[in-house]
Amino acid sequence: MKNPIDGIVGFFSPESGLRRARARKALDVVSRYEAAQPSRTRKNPGDNRSGDAVVEMDLATLRGQARHLEQNYDFATGILTTLVNNVVGPHGIGVEFMPKDLSGDIHEGLATAMNRAYRDWARRPECTGQHSWAKTQRLLARTWFRDGEVLARHLEGAIPGYKHASAVPYSLECFEPDFLPHDWSDPSSRVVQGVQKSAWGQVQGYWLYDEHPGSNHGWKNKLRFHRGDSIEHLKFVSRLHQTRGVSIFASVLDRLNDIKDYESSERVAAKIASMMVGFIQKGDPGLYEAEGDEDEKGNRLFDLQAGGIYDDLQPGETVGTIQSNRPSTLLTPFLETMQRMVAAGTNASFSSIAKNYNGTYSSQRQELVEQFVNYTALSLEFCEEIVEPVVRRWVRMAQLSGAIDIPPEVDVSSLLHVDFITPSMPWINPVHEAQADEILLENMLISPQQSIRRRGRNPHEVLDQTASWNKSVKEKELTTPAKRPTTSDAESDPVTKAALAMLEGLNNEGG
Repeated sequence: MKNPIDGIVGFFSPESGLRRARARKALDVVSRYEAAQPSRTRKNPGDNRSGDAVVEMDLATLRGQARHLEQNYDFATGILTTLVNNVVGPHGIGVEFMPKDLSGDIHEGLATAMNRAYRDWARRPECTGQHSWAKTQRLLARTWFRDGEVLARHLEGAIPGYKHASAVPYSLECFEPDFLPHDWSDPSSRVVQGVQKSAWGQVQGYWLYDEHPGSNHGWKNKLRFHRGDSIEHLKFVSRLHQTRGVSIFASVLDRLNDIKDYESSERVAAKIASMMVGFIQKGDPGLYEAEGDEDEKGNRLFDLQAGGIYDDLQPGETVGTIQSNRPSTLLTPFLETMQRMVAAGTNASFSSIAKNYNGTYSSQRQELVEQFVNYTALSLEFCEEIVEPVVRRWVRMAQLSGAIDIPPEVDVSSLLHVDFITPSMPWINPVHEAQADEILLENMLISPQQSIRRRGRNPHEVLDQTASWNKSVKEKELTTPAKRPTTSDAESDPVTKAALAMLEGLNNEGG
């Protein structure tokens, strides 16, 4: 808005008005954010559209590129494998039931029965019957990281044409994000990219294809509505109100493609540099007629190979060897720098994805401690969005179907008291780590159960195995190796003291 005084000054003295306008403009620039001012060297790109509008056009492209890299680039495959191994683990996220009786103590009998029934169900919980619960978790997590989202449908009770694989009538149907169309939105029905929402943004249901839209089976593919409470939708989002997830590779796709192309170029250059090429020059060019292979445009083709000899040159032509120092000495430091940036963008550990374990114990442990926070955050998100809802459904169906007998002295509200065991931080130096745990236990800063779970084990199983081992040792009348006496023990033991004196006398005689 123009200042009225500036207008009056400009009317009577245009020069003075111009100076006032320039000064005011300078003051406005100073009061604004410098980073928001575009310049010749900085264009300040920006996008203030909603999260849904940003991803709508590029979702399928990003997903396709991520899948292509997984299929064709070993480094991208290693990143996904590292994330899955550290977030879900080789055995999946463990579950330990801890139901309590009315006095507040853990009911050991029911806990054992529930854990046994859950392990039986976990053999084949997926609707196709092809995968165990641990493998299903790993596939769900891999799809989540690569594609940005994954869906799972709860199949409860009797379902026409389907038979559950365990005594608990509950199974899972897993979907890749392709089943949920991202390009179908209906503002009149509040459908956003295949997701039906309420006026408050709550998910009411999902429109899913019966078959994968990229399948070549030729079956008729129909879009069906599924209630929101029957579907779990795990997704990577960075914006509030964002409906669909984006691949974890989204911010590093260009860098991964560049690294892949650079590595390929270096390999080709090194291969060419390793070939020694010789040629024969004709003595009389007039007697020479060129022969050889040609392409469709008439250009001559040379078969470049190690030890090759070219004797089909044109009159007056010569071939010189290609002088190249390949691979470049800058290849390794350049790749390490790029891999560190990719690790930062994908929440993965550089040492793990690059298989570079150089450095001191302190630096390795510092990286492990800082990195494992990322893995733990992803583990908790996966547990909250997938594993915990599955366990809740399983407990309800096990209770309704009578697969587990609940004694009258059990507090029914405690059936969902569950301990979820996520992957623990590995040890770098077992001696140091074990001594640290021993000190913490002695000072009661952690419990034995916590120490055992940090190693990825079940405390009750460890106790049972220890008791069984001690019983077997006692039955076979075995004794453990005697503890070596310390110096103080030797001085107080008369037999040992006499033996030491004898040895000392023998040494003196020998001297």
